[in-house]
Amino acid sequence: MKPSVYWTEDCPRPPDLPVSPLPETVDVAIIGGGYTGLNAALALRKAGASVAILEKESIGWGASSRNGGMALTGLKESMPVIFRRYGAEMGRAFWQWSLDAVDYVERLTTEEGIDCNFVRSGHLLLAFKPQHFAHFVEEVRWFRKQLGYTDLWVVGKAELHCEIGSTAYHGGLVDPRSAGLHPARYVFGLAQAAARQGVLLVERTALMDIRRIRTGFLVNTNCGTLSASEVLIATNGYTTNVIRPLRQGIFPVGSYIITTEPLPVSLQQELSPRGRMCFDSKHFLNYFRLTPDGRMLFGGRHNLSPSLDLIDSARKMQARMVEVFPQLAGVPISHTWNGNLGIALDLMPHAGRVNGVHYAYAYAGHGVSIASFLGKEMGEVLAGKRTSTLFAQINHPRYAFVPYDRFYLPLVSGWFRLLDFFT
Repeated sequence: MKPSVYWTEDCPRPPDLPVSPLPETVDVAIIGGGYTGLNAALALRKAGASVAILEKESIGWGASSRNGGMALTGLKESMPVIFRRYGAEMGRAFWQWSLDAVDYVERLTTEEGIDCNFVRSGHLLLAFKPQHFAHFVEEVRWFRKQLGYTDLWVVGKAELHCEIGSTAYHGGLVDPRSAGLHPARYVFGLAQAAARQGVLLVERTALMDIRRIRTGFLVNTNCGTLSASEVLIATNGYTTNVIRPLRQGIFPVGSYIITTEPLPVSLQQELSPRGRMCFDSKHFLNYFRLTPDGRMLFGGRHNLSPSLDLIDSARKMQARMVEVFPQLAGVPISHTWNGNLGIALDLMPHAGRVNGVHYAYAYAGHGVSIASFLGKEMGEVLAGKRTSTLFAQINHPRYAFVPYDRFYLPLVSGWFRLLDFFT
């Protein structure tokens, strides 16, 4: 078992990906070289702006190459809650936006020739308890009534074997419009497309400070200073205190993943007959899927901390995987790794401007499609091609205590364990 990211071992960073020294000046400086920043950069270049992406590590190093590769419909917060909070009109707009986001990733990968194994395999939400399945039945009715969305259906426990080779769950909810992809192939394909368009990719460059000047901003880094007319922060779960109000609106949560060695084709068919993107209904949820080369990828968390021991976490994750799939007992684990989610207290993505600096973040584990589409929209905002985005039109809760997550996350973890036990 290697403590390394399977995706980037299967698809390493392209050796010919062009990187640039820190330029003296650009129209837009983007902080963060993942899905958000790269999609924003592509939109800006199409509008003729000069763009530099500043990445503290290497391009795609963060969650964009570490996630489960699931492009899901919907947002982290449930649609009924979104309807109650923002009203039916805004709720319908958010739902349609989430569908458009998945469509955008499919269209972009086709247009740019990014071979990232994009497949509309759909997703399967699994009921951890019988009462969760009863909620699924009501949810299908709600979606049909409120959204006119008829692509959801439930699968009872007796028929669940057609979807998953496990008896650990009490039924499922299927949405065929979700998709799976290879996240490292996708992010490196985006980087190559951005470089072709003239985006400057600046690696190993950490943001130290941003100062307002008459012509825009001075972006101070460990590699020197850059002058930019506009700045976009696109760091999600790796957002720092450089702009304190941004950090007060988001906190990082660790997500942990293991993969098995490649499985026999017959076992793959038994475990996941339809190749769905799967996740369950717990608060401490598990998510899993088959990789393009036939491994079982199994992820989740038993603690919200982003700094758990990888080997200990992998053992616990493997034990849970075998509870779900007893067929995998004794199958070797090939890789274990982690990455940070970025979550806002209201479980919504957010975008806007703070201290003159633009930002987009807080995808809460749905970043493959949401970060991509919101990045594109923020690029268009910066280019003057659109006035705003939906996620800039809602209240963004910020609190002084949020950056001190190491103190309160253990309490939240304990609360989630209680919820999973009692509800």
